[in-house]
Amino acid sequence: MYPVLIALIAGIIGLFFAGYLVFTLLKQDPGTKEVREISKAIEEGALAFLYREYKTLVWFVVIVAIILGIFLEPRGLVAIAYLAGTFCSAGAGYIGMRVGLKANCRTVAGVMKSLNKGLRVAFNSGAVMGICVVSLGLVGLSIVYFAFQGQGDKIADILIGFGAGASSIALFARVGGGIYTKGADVGSDLVGKVEAGIPEDDPRNPAVIADNVGDNVGDIAGMGGDLFESYV
Repeated sequence: MYPVLIALIAGIIGLFFAGYLVFTLLKQDPGTKEVREISKAIEEGALAFLYREYKTLVWFVVIVAIILGIFLEPRGLVAIAYLAGTFCSAGAGYIGMRVGLKANCRTVAGVMKSLNKGLRVAFNSGAVMGICVVSLGLVGLSIVYFAFQGQGDKIADILIGFGAGASSIALFARVGGGIYTKGADVGSDLVGKVEAGIPEDDPRNPAVIADNVGDNVGDIAGMGGDLFESYV
């Protein structure tokens, strides 16, 4: 009992520390007008993709939860744990990507001042998702354990349901985000390098925005869900 309580407290402390890092990040200089405009375009594209992806995933999650609730014992409890796992996994990816989007322009502004400043901004923003992955995993598993500890030996099956929920989101977030990332990357190279002779990641190529959107979706949100699944 006490180790689980300690894990819950540690997870809550981790979430508060991640919130502190976000607070300090948002206080940093967001950069010049041009940098902010590009960053805003990337943010709008990444959020639009993520919302659409999660909106589609809701139907899959609900159907699987109903199946688990009907066929697996204890009835309904595995489904609840499954939904909790999907929520935590999606939350880890969403928080990480939102922070990464806010950190893009601030990292550029920091590098313009000094390499150390830019590194600190980038490192702290990346630490947010890492801490959230661990903290959400501890909090989620601890709450599920406390809520259903009266089920005896069945608690193991319920906790497995939590892990299955995390895996469901990680699968689609990682694969879906990765396909979009690579599609945008190849499309940008074909249009820029092959047809127009523009160097890679040149701001004159509008497809660069889609490429960077894919990087944020696949390498941050997808990675967040993937790490959460592995940790849980």
